[in-house]
Amino acid sequence: MPAARAMQNIDPNVISAGALVLAFLSGVTVYYGYWHWQLLLPATALLVLLSGYLDAVDGKVARLAGKACKRGDFIDHVFDRYADILMIGAVAISGWCNIYLGMLALIGVLMTSYMGTQAQALGIGRMYAGLLGRADRIVLMFVVPLIQFLSIWLFDVWSLDLVIVKLTWFEVMMLWFALIGNLTAVQRALYTWKALGQECKQ
Repeated sequence: MPAARAMQNIDPNVISAGALVLAFLSGVTVYYGYWHWQLLLPATALLVLLSGYLDAVDGKVARLAGKACKRGDFIDHVFDRYADILMIGAVAISGWCNIYLGMLALIGVLMTSYMGTQAQALGIGRMYAGLLGRADRIVLMFVVPLIQFLSIWLFDVWSLDLVIVKLTWFEVMMLWFALIGNLTAVQRALYTWKALGQECKQ
């Protein structure tokens, strides 16, 4: 990756911290994008994209620079979880989303990540399988603010009228996180349980 080679003189932990700062700023823009300036939504999308890119490149920089270590991996995982909380939590407490739906979405996302790292802690290996990984979340967090922005500015439509309920595009995304996130967590838990069962029989 050319960008990783260009940044190999930068401390990978600084890159990870930069991704976290951008995630925080994306949360700020999505929150105020509802209450004051919808024009902030494209900025939200850009910040999410940049945050996700830095998160993807920090490990590659560490390996290229010969600085890959468990401490760096630990910091990366911690910062990733804070980034998830900042981005998804901001949507949850903003006017874009029902807060209870937001809480379920956050639970789904955090439990998905927890099940992956718990499998690693038990010696099975880091688990990325499932219907909703971090890369999928980043893509949705990039696309949905743009769709919501265009829906408002081109058609003056803030929410989708689904007969029995009205949902903003953000709520559609959060519903996906809540349902598929928790399903992915269960999927990973069952895989881990099965793997541990095979180990116990040996």
